[in-house]
Amino acid sequence: MNDLGLSFQVALDLILNMDKDLIQIVSLSLRVTLTAVLFATIVGIPLGAIIAIYKFPGRVVLITLFNALMGLPPVVVGLAVYLLLSRAGPLGEYGILYTPTAMIIAQSVLVLPIIVALTRQTIEEMYIEYREQLQSLGARKFQMIPTLIWDGRFNLVTNVLAGFGRASAEVGAVIIVGGNINHTTRVMTTAIALETSKGQLAMALGLGIILLTVVILINALVLWFRFLALRVQG
Repeated sequence: MNDLGLSFQVALDLILNMDKDLIQIVSLSLRVTLTAVLFATIVGIPLGAIIAIYKFPGRVVLITLFNALMGLPPVVVGLAVYLLLSRAGPLGEYGILYTPTAMIIAQSVLVLPIIVALTRQTIEEMYIEYREQLQSLGARKFQMIPTLIWDGRFNLVTNVLAGFGRASAEVGAVIIVGGNINHTTRVMTTAIALETSKGQLAMALGLGIILLTVVILINALVLWFRFLALRVQG
């Protein structure tokens, strides 16, 4: 058996035997990403809905800004959060840098524009379609928001999953603010990069298999919720 085949076999053994280091890295990755997506969702969905329904000065600029930030380079986010949390920064006194909290902040900043922009598009399309009906029932704009969010829940879930996919595969920002510290801030993506550079392919392959599985599951969920959305609309 060649070296690659042996590494692949060892990687499968690590997964099946639930290697302690591998499980710790995976659990930290999921905890950081899920927490970041949760915060971004709590802020992003209501904000996107407000931008979709209300007309105010600078609205077009704000929409353009959030659309542009969807493609924000992760290393730029990492640098901005690093400057914010470093000792010389305004939040340096809290000692958050090189902790999972810093990684959550960085991923939240990355995911928030995605959820806001996609939510705004979803809610705006629904608002145009149902505005007259809701107005005939006497609903004001702030009363329409919960209704539209509920009616568009399946589409909004796919938006959140898109944000989760972006965060789960992110390397640049988390390695800048987290430092890739073993048993502290080492997540799947940063561990894969490190183990590959060290030539430790077994651990890298094991983490890669798990990460690929997570990505496949996310895409399957996106397709499922899109199917549910089409059924509801139909």
